[in-house]
Amino acid sequence: MWARQWGYRIADLVKDNRETLIELDRQIGDADHGENLDRGFCAVAEYLDAHADPHAEDVLRGIGMTLISNVGGAAGPLYGSAFIRMADVANDELTPATLAAMLDRAVAAIQGRGHAQAHEKTMLDVWLPVSDAVNTAVDEGADLVASAQLMTETAHTAAQNTIPMVATKGRASYLGERTIGHLDPGAASTQLILQALRECVS
Repeated sequence: MWARQWGYRIADLVKDNRETLIELDRQIGDADHGENLDRGFCAVAEYLDAHADPHAEDVLRGIGMTLISNVGGAAGPLYGSAFIRMADVANDELTPATLAAMLDRAVAAIQGRGHAQAHEKTMLDVWLPVSDAVNTAVDEGADLVASAQLMTETAHTAAQNTIPMVATKGRASYLGERTIGHLDPGAASTQLILQALRECVS
């Protein structure tokens, strides 16, 4: 099932990029983003090993609860809430409409939990343009593969667009203009999460 594959693939990508995420967070944060996410998604993989959830909505909800329980800092509640809200609209068959709805729900969860807005140099600066782009493409008739490819392309561009931003939210905001020139760690990890989903789409 795509949802189980997604959880396992995120765990692999986060582990492979753990040191990169740590270094990004060292530059403008407290250097724990990669460690926290790796711990959280290792717990997700263990959860998936132990639970044969038959439906995508149960899998995503389980992932979300596991992240909230195991990831420290802001990332756990933010990503955990996103997965839980995505579960509300998930289907066992991933369709373009389902993908678009999931991204919408993730944005709503992250905004609701973190009270973030666009251009504050946070993970929302990836989730929001990705959701907008995919929803527009799906409305225009894009199939699942095209929608998922657009998702990853938009995520890459949006993550890079955080580099010239000034952080005005979270711990990085204390550094002010010194955050200019640095990729936001949450934007980078969001890109990995969405890349993992694209790899589960055939």
